[in-house]
Amino acid sequence: MIKIDFKKQNKDLYAPKIEPSIIQVPTMNFIMVDGYGNPNDTEGEYHKAIELLYALSYTIKMANKNNSDEDNYDYVVAPLEGLWWLADETDRNFTQKDKFCWTSMIRQPEFVTEEIFALAKATVKKKKPTMEVTKARLRYFTEGLCVQAMHIGPFDEEPATIAKIDSYITENNMIYDIGTLLPDGNIRKHHEIYLSDPRKANPLKMQTILRHPVKH
Repeated sequence: MIKIDFKKQNKDLYAPKIEPSIIQVPTMNFIMVDGYGNPNDTEGEYHKAIELLYALSYTIKMANKNNSDEDNYDYVVAPLEGLWWLADETDRNFTQKDKFCWTSMIRQPEFVTEEIFALAKATVKKKKPTMEVTKARLRYFTEGLCVQAMHIGPFDEEPATIAKIDSYITENNMIYDIGTLLPDGNIRKHHEIYLSDPRKANPLKMQTILRHPVKH
């Protein structure tokens, strides 16, 4: 059985340099959960959303791995990702963590359909009745043209990397496109991909991809 790892297959998406670069992000399949509030609140919505995303993702992975179908394959669960914004989109003070709005999400293989997703939700609900599986949805997300860079270090030091992204966008005569409604119903937002587990990693060595939508 072949084991697929999206991070190795799609290095352009998951292994950018620390210097900003432009990328055309393709359409991908995600489980998404929306929420509001400080991600550092251990009893808050964000931690419950992450728990739900991983529970569903691993349930789908194991069901596929144990399937007798000849076409099944094993794969590495993709990294956690997040879209972030403030309710007042004119407010640029991102130190106000209690005012964060977010969509947390994990990429899924193409074989994951609404039927498979519904079965996974039923399985998780049976095993963990208190988990609010109705908050999760399966959606295709077409992000399009973006500028991205690898941020090395704590989350609170992201502004330095964002400043580099800002400069790159200006120098290359591009325009920020945050807030635009996409044809698939999603809205273009500040995007983060977490390659390190903050519970285990040295904060100085954590790797987080920062991605901003742009247009020419």
